Amino acid sequence: MKSLRYILLVVGLCAAVATSAQSVTPKVVATVEPDSIMIGDRFTLTIDVEKDMVQGVFFPAFGVPPTDSLAQKPQFGVVECVEDHAVDTLERKGRKLLLRKRYTLTAFDEGRYNLGRPSVLYADKNIVDTLYGSTDSLSIVVATFKIDSTARLCDIKPVKTLKFKFGEISGYLSAAIVLLALLGLAIFALSRHLAKRGKTIADLFKPEPPLPAHIVAIAALEALQNQKLWQNNKHKEYYSALSEILRTYLDGRFGVGAMEMTTDEIVEAIKTLDLPQKAAMDLMSVLRDADLAKFAKGLFDAEQNESAYHKAYYFVEETKPVEQPENQEQ
Repeated sequence: MKSLRYILLVVGLCAAVATSAQSVTPKVVATVEPDSIMIGDRFTLTIDVEKDMVQGVFFPAFGVPPTDSLAQKPQFGVVECVEDHAVDTLERKGRKLLLRKRYTLTAFDEGRYNLGRPSVLYADKNIVDTLYGSTDSLSIVVATFKIDSTARLCDIKPVKTLKFKFGEISGYLSAAIVLLALLGLAIFALSRHLAKRGKTIADLFKPEPPLPAHIVAIAALEALQNQKLWQNNKHKEYYSALSEILRTYLDGRFGVGAMEMTTDEIVEAIKTLDLPQKAAMDLMSVLRDADLAKFAKGLFDAEQNESAYHKAYYFVEETKPVEQPENQEQ
């Protein structure tokens, strides 16, 4: 009785092994999408394989044109391979794998093309076999554009020149007239307003007359005083500014090109001017102190620095133009 049980157990195990061996045979499915295209369009050939991890399958390899083409493969006729995609793993369940291989294809001739039965090479231990992805041959229909042979072809017509119509520019012309009228009114009103003040429109475009040299010099001296240069041990900068202000004033007031002259040359030049003696002495004193500060790094005390400023200010005040009183009506 025990022997019979052992025999039945062995037979069951063998049947289970045989059944499992049959169930692990790879499954191959091949599809084409879409099954019809226009000339030059692309379509996709997909081969799906479900297999065991230890089993080996090998997909057909097709290069990308122009180095290789499906036209050289009897299985696919004159269809060309645009892109040979890498194998993707879509699903993994225990020892089961679902692989997918895709080919992007195209064709440039009209007709129906037989793609055959796409297949893969299967290898497992001592087994080498070819597995097909379809029971029937796959096909693709390539259509072209239909040309109407009844249509009449005509030459290109020359450019036609249309007659000018006033209505095409009437709107622009009316707007321009209104704008010109408004501009004229604005100019007329402005001219009357200026006439009441004794001016004309041309006066608006005249540059402002330059300020008198003494006003410019006084403003520069006051700005220099506010900088407090010598109070911060910037003696050279202080005396350089004083010298430049006085030289600029001499140029603007008397026409003496003092900016390009040395101190001695300035002294000789002002001898021809009718200047008060004290003003001339103050000018020479400030210029010579400035030379010492700039070129000999001379340092002066606070009293001398203040004195130099007052001498420069006095020189400008004493030599500025005298304002003439207006004639009074008798």
